[in-house]
Amino acid sequence: MLNQRLTLDDPATYRIRVQGILSEQWTDYLGGLDIAISKVDPPVTLLEGLVLDQASLIGIINGLYDLGYPLLSVDFESVP
Repeated sequence: MLNQRLTLDDPATYRIRVQGILSEQWTDYLGGLDIAISKVDPPVTLLEGLVLDQASLIGIINGLYDLGYPLLSVDFESVP
């Protein structure tokens, strides 16, 4: 993944992991990302989907921060 070139304006598919259980009701607030819960101890929520650009990604991360969810990881795949 590190060799993929990405600019601030490129869309990409992101996988964001946060600690805790995030209700699916927040999907619209978080850019329409799909939400899946992994009930490990402690529980982890995976958000995944297309993000239009880095500004949108920052908005999603800020939204998770505002909701009080600790960020565990952010991964991406470039859109061809």
